[in-house]
Formats: sequence, structure tokens, C-alpha cells
Amino acid sequence: MGRAYQNRKESMAKTSDAKAKVYSKFGREIYVCAKAGGTDTDGNLALRGLVERAKKGQVPTHVIEKAIEKAKGGGGEDFAIARYEGFGPGSAMVIIDCLTDNPNRTFGDVRQCFTKTKCKIGTQGVVSHMFDHAAIFVFKYADEEAILDALLMADVDVSDIESEEGKITVFAPQADYFKAKQALADAIGEIDFEVDEIQFIPTTVKQINEEDLSLFEKFMDMLNDLDDVQNIYHDIEF
Repeated sequence: MGRAYQNRKESMAKTSDAKAKVYSKFGREIYVCAKAGGTDTDGNLALRGLVERAKKGQVPTHVIEKAIEKAKGGGGEDFAIARYEGFGPGSAMVIIDCLTDNPNRTFGDVRQCFTKTKCKIGTQGVVSHMFDHAAIFVFKYADEEAILDALLMADVDVSDIESEEGKITVFAPQADYFKAKQALADAIGEIDFEVDEIQFIPTTVKQINEEDLSLFEKFMDMLNDLDDVQNIYHDIEF
């Protein structure tokens, strides 16, 4: 698979305003996860992982706690997952994941980002077949073989494993996320993950010319400014 994955922090945490948007997006995702699976991180493994990622992304504790407390109330907004696909500037293949309480509004907002950059939103599946939906773990460790053995013993269907500069990157099917994470913890104890996420990874990446790249960056900024957008995946190599 190579290293064709992104960390959402990289493209957004440039200013204090952008950081606030990151906090808001994490807060919404934590709220939805806690409301769906329970507010106890010991019983809700998805919530535990999300909280860990939020802390690593320097999301303030009060933002995390507020989202969980809000979920305890049982009321509040009713968010739904929405996923959009299409071709952005330079024929970039793009997948946009959203959490929305108004699908019609969100679709209109996302479509406008495509329209204003002279692109067109597509139907479901138009580009996702060119991405792998994978769990990704990146952490410091030296023994690649030991990690591979531990994952295989736990019956994790490892897609790929890389070792570079003292760091190991593990790719596994998204369905094996929790199983893989537990196997890693059992093998080497507490781990400080640099990346611990489920992402869409393009099977191939491409570069685009300067004019298209400028328009693509504008496209990304417009999407990141939308409150409902949680993650953006694409096949462009910067």
C-alpha cells in the first residue's frame, strides 16, 4: 500500500480558527459515537480509540468531556453519516465523509464546493472502488517480524506491514481494526500510536499541474470549512 494515507490534522491545524474547527469535528464525532455505543470507554472500544486520537490531536479535555456528557443526556441532535464521492480539480478522486443533522443541506454545501471549482459530484461508488478501506496503525517499534507473527496468531488479515526509521506501519481490513489493536497491545503492551485510524487509502496516487493544484487546494479549504465534513480522502500526492 505504501504510505498513501493522510492524517486529517495536517491539512487543518494551521491557525487557531482551524484548530477550533478540528475540536468541533472531534466533539461531534465523540458525541455520535458515545450516543450510539455508550459513554463508558471500557465498554465502547470505538469511543476509547476516538478519545485517544482526540487527545493526540491536542483536543482540550473539556471539549471531550462536554461531548460525552451531552451524549449521556440521550437527547440532542440526531446526526447521520453521509458519504459523497466525485472528481475534484485535476481529475482527483475524492471521498468526503460527513456527520449531518440535515442531509439535504449537507449535500447542497458539498456539491457547491465541486461546482465552484468547476468539478462535479458523482454517485455512490464512482471512486470508492479505487480505495482500500483500511485500519492503519503507526508506532515506534523495531521488530517487524514479531509484530507480523502476533497479528497472524490473532487471525488478523494483515494487508501490509512496513518498517522504516524505527517505525512500523500496519495495514489491515477495517473490519479487523479492534482485533488488530488488541493483538498489538497483547504483544508489546501500551503503545503510543502516531496513527490509529480507519481510512480510505487510494490504490494509486498521482501528481497534478500547478494550476490544478492551486484549484485543488481551494477545493480542500472549502470542504474543510464545512462544519458537517469530518474527513476527506483523495489520490493526490503533494
